[in-house]
Amino acid sequence: MAANVDWASSAEEQEKLIKKVDNISITKNDPVPNGSPKPEIGAGDSSEDKDEAPISPAERSLLQKIIRKGLVENKNDIEVQRKDPTSPLFSVKSFEALHLQPQLLKGVYAMGFNAPSKIQETALPTLLADPPQNMIAQSQSGTGKTAAFVLAMLSRVDPKKEYPQVLCLSPTYELAIQTGEVAAKMAQFCPEIKIRFAVRGEEIPRGTKLKEHIIIGTPGKVVDWGVKYRFFDLGKIFVFVLDEADVMIATQGHQDQSFRIHKLLPRHCQMMFFSATYEQDVMEFAEGIVSNPVIIRLKREEESLHNIKQYYVMCRNIEDKYTAISNIYGVVTIGQAMIFCHTRKTASWLAEKMSRDGHAVALLSGDLTVEQRIAVLDRFRDGKEKVLITTNVLARGIDVEQVTIVVNFDLPIDMQRKADCETYLHRIGRTGRFGKAGLAINLVDGPETLAVLKQIEDHFGKKIHQLDAEDVDEIEKLGKE
Repeated sequence: MAANVDWASSAEEQEKLIKKVDNISITKNDPVPNGSPKPEIGAGDSSEDKDEAPISPAERSLLQKIIRKGLVENKNDIEVQRKDPTSPLFSVKSFEALHLQPQLLKGVYAMGFNAPSKIQETALPTLLADPPQNMIAQSQSGTGKTAAFVLAMLSRVDPKKEYPQVLCLSPTYELAIQTGEVAAKMAQFCPEIKIRFAVRGEEIPRGTKLKEHIIIGTPGKVVDWGVKYRFFDLGKIFVFVLDEADVMIATQGHQDQSFRIHKLLPRHCQMMFFSATYEQDVMEFAEGIVSNPVIIRLKREEESLHNIKQYYVMCRNIEDKYTAISNIYGVVTIGQAMIFCHTRKTASWLAEKMSRDGHAVALLSGDLTVEQRIAVLDRFRDGKEKVLITTNVLARGIDVEQVTIVVNFDLPIDMQRKADCETYLHRIGRTGRFGKAGLAINLVDGPETLAVLKQIEDHFGKKIHQLDAEDVDEIEKLGKE
C-alpha cells in the first residue's frame, strides 16, 4: 500500500484543486475551504483485492467535468416541448445574435467558445427572452449546459442593486465550486458583478446582509443562510437555477431542502432546471418546482465500437502482461492511454513498475480523496502524464475523448465472473472519436479470461483479433492504421 500513499501525496503536491479565481468576492475572513473533502465511496474497503464500490453520481459528474477539454460532439436532434406549440421558438448560430452586454460577450470568447453548442443554440434565446421563461433542460455532461445557464445568470444581474438576485443550487461542494469557476471566467470583464459561495467552510457573522449579486451553493448551506439566518432575502431572487438535478435526487435530503427554498421564492422568479438524465423521478422532481416550462432534451450520443480496432494478447501471467504493455507502448506512438485494472493492488503495482521504467504515468483509485482524484485527472487532461492507470472507479460514465488507446489489463467482469459488456463499452467506446481510429488492447491470461473475451465478441458481434505483442512489425502496423 505504500505506493498508493506516495501517489496520493504527490498528486496533492503537484496541483491544488481550487485555483484562486479572480472576481469572486470572498472576504479574508471567509476563505473558500481548500481542505480535502472526505471521499464518499471507495475508501471503506480494507481489502485491496475486492472490487471498489462504484463512484457516486455526484463524483462521476464532477470527474466528467474535470476530464473534458472541449464539448462532446452530439449529432442527435434536440427535442423541444412547450405548453403553447404556436409560440415561436428561436435558435441562434452565434453569440452576437443574443445581444449580450459587450463585456459578457468578451468573457464568452475569452473562454474559447466560438459558437454556441447544440443545447446552447436552443436554450439561450429562451433563457434570455423577455418576459423570462422557465426551462427544464436535459443533455449529457459536456454539451455546454453549465455555460448556458451561467450566461443567463450573469445577463439577468443588475449590478446597481446590492443584494442577491440569482441563486444557483448544486448538489455538492465540489460541483458548486466548478460552477463558480465557470461564472468567474465568464464574468472576468464584468468586475461589478459579485459572486458568493454558500458552501461548507464559509462562515459569516450573524446579522450580516449579503450584498453579492449571485449566490452559488449547496442546498443545506442555502437553507441556513436564506431561511434560518436570513443573510439574504429569498423573496428578492428572480433567477433560480437547479443544476445536476439527477445527482440532487440521489443525495439524501436535497429534494426536501430544494422544495423549502423554492417555496420562499417569488412567483415571477425564473426557474432553470438542468439534468444529465431524464428519468421519471427527475421529471417528477422538476415538475414540482418548475411551472409551465419549455422542455429541451438532447439525447445522449450513443457509444459505439465502429471506429475502434480491438485486439487481444495471450499472456501467461502478470509479468507477461507487463511485457506486452511495454512492447506496445515502446513501438506505437500514443497520444494518451488509459489502462484499466480489476483491483487497486494491481493498479498500484503497475503504476509503480511503469514509473520505475521511465513512463509518465498517473494512478487513479479509491484510495485517493475526491480532491486528489481531481488533481490526477487535471494533470492527465493537460497531457502532463500520458498514461492513466485506474480501477473500475473510472470505468463507467466518464468520457475520455483525448484518449487514443485503452488497455484492459484485466477484462471487466460482473459478480458472476461473466463478461460485463456494458462496462467494456464504457471503457473503450470513447476512444474512436471524431472519425479517428481508436485502439483497444485486451490482455488475456488463461482459459477463463479467453471465455470472457468470447462473450464480449458475441455480445457486440465484432471480431477481436489476436495480436502478437512480441512481433514489432505487427505492433507498428497498429500505429499506422
